Parts: sequence; structure tokens; C-alpha cells
Amino acid sequence: MNWLLAPFHFAFMRAGFEAAVLVGITCGVLGCYVVLRRMAFLGDAISHTVLPGIVVAYLRGYNLFFGALISGLLTAMGIGWLSSREAVREDTAIGVLFTFMFAVGIVLISTARSFHDFSHMLFGDIVGVTSLDLLVMVLIAAVVLITLILFYKELELTSVDPTYSAVVGLRADWMRNLLLVLLALAVVTGIQAVGVILTSALLVTPAAAASLLTRHLGSMMVLSVMIAVVSGIIGLYASFYANVNSGAAIVITCTAFFAAAFAVHLARRPRAKSAESAINS
Repeated sequence: MNWLLAPFHFAFMRAGFEAAVLVGITCGVLGCYVVLRRMAFLGDAISHTVLPGIVVAYLRGYNLFFGALISGLLTAMGIGWLSSREAVREDTAIGVLFTFMFAVGIVLISTARSFHDFSHMLFGDIVGVTSLDLLVMVLIAAVVLITLILFYKELELTSVDPTYSAVVGLRADWMRNLLLVLLALAVVTGIQAVGVILTSALLVTPAAAASLLTRHLGSMMVLSVMIAVVSGIIGLYASFYANVNSGAAIVITCTAFFAAAFAVHLARRPRAKSAESAINS
């Protein structure tokens, strides 16, 4: 029992567990829409385009968290604006902005004194969160959850059946732009936990695992959040006792849950086919 409680004797670990819960809730819920809408590449792009904001904030002596937030929001709005023009497809807009912003970040890093100064944002440092970081995570989680609750039906309809949503008068482009902004917010919280490089996995993998177990959006969100939060906690224990990178440990745990969900999904298929054959006969 002592090994379970030992990490809680340290303030930085307690903060890390709190951050893991907040990040798991934010990314777990929003990740379901990312999976349903097949926006995994978009999440990966936004997570990389926050790099110049991080570097500029560092060079100016500002909080890196807010630098990432501003850069992510600007990228999300830029993708939404470009893709709304008929001359540019969405995947093209993502590719252009993704590569440009990441290249700018690399150029700015070359002007800094040391690459080590950015390593915790590139690879994650969930145990290094401050009280201000936790406060921002709470605010972002609240904004994401409240927005998703208010627009639950609209987002579900435009995600599952965009054609019918257009027929009934819903603006699918508005809903998509709203998701882009929320996605940028979620990416910023995920970066503190698993870093720029692995953030897309935290958005996609728990939701993908949940989608293999249920097709109901509400149930999918609950399962996705549970997987993300538990993965964060297990990853923190692994980093504490095995002295490994917490972000990588969290993503590996998420992937293990996905593998288990995939195995369950494969085991269900023969039974489902047998039941269908019995009904048809």
C-alpha cells in the first residue's frame, strides 16, 4: 500500500496527478469528435504549430503555456479561414500552415541558447506544472466541457450526418470552426502532459479505443475520459518508480488500452456474425 501513496508525499507529484485528470478529461471528451470526424491529422498539425509560440514566449520571458495557447488558436483560425475558401482544400491548408509554423519554430529555436530550454515542452513534463498552469488547465477544461454540453446535439449531428445537418439548417462550417478552437485549447493542455510530439496520441488513442467498444457518443466520451485519465495516472507512477519520461509512459499506456479494446472488438465480431446468421436463417 505504501508504494501507492508514496508519490503523494511530493507536491510536484500531486500537481502532476491533478494535471493528468484535467488533461484526460479535456482530451478524452474532445478526442471523440476528432475520431468521428477523422481529424487526427488536424490534431497532430495543431500540436506541432504551437512551437513558434512557445519559442517566442521563451525569448520574451513570457509564460510558455500562454505562448502555446496563442499560437494554437491562431493556427486553428488560420486553417478554418483558408479551408473556407473554395480555392484551397482543408488538407492543403493544414499541410501549408503545419509545415510553415513548425519551420518557423525550428528557426527560432536556433536563435536560443540551448535546445534543453524547450525539451520539457517538446517531450512533456507533467510533474513540472505550476499552480498557474493548473488554473489555466481548469479554465480550459471548463470552457471545453461547457461548450460541448451547449452544442452537443449540433456537434453530434454535423459529425455523424453532415448532409442531413445541412438540410435542417445547421452551419457545419461554424461547428467545425468551433471544434478547431476547442481542439487548439485541448492541444495546449496536452502539451504540458506529453509534449508537442505526442499530444496527438493523447487526443486520438483513448477515443479510438473507446470507439471500438461502443458506438454511442455519450458512452464513448465516458470510456475515452476513463482511459485517458487512468493512462495519465499509470504513466505518472511509471515515471516515478522506473525513472522514465512521463509523457512517453502515458502514451504507451494509452496504446496498451487501445490494443486491449481492439482485442475485445475482434472477439465480439464472430459472435455478432453468428447472431446475424441465425436471424437471417
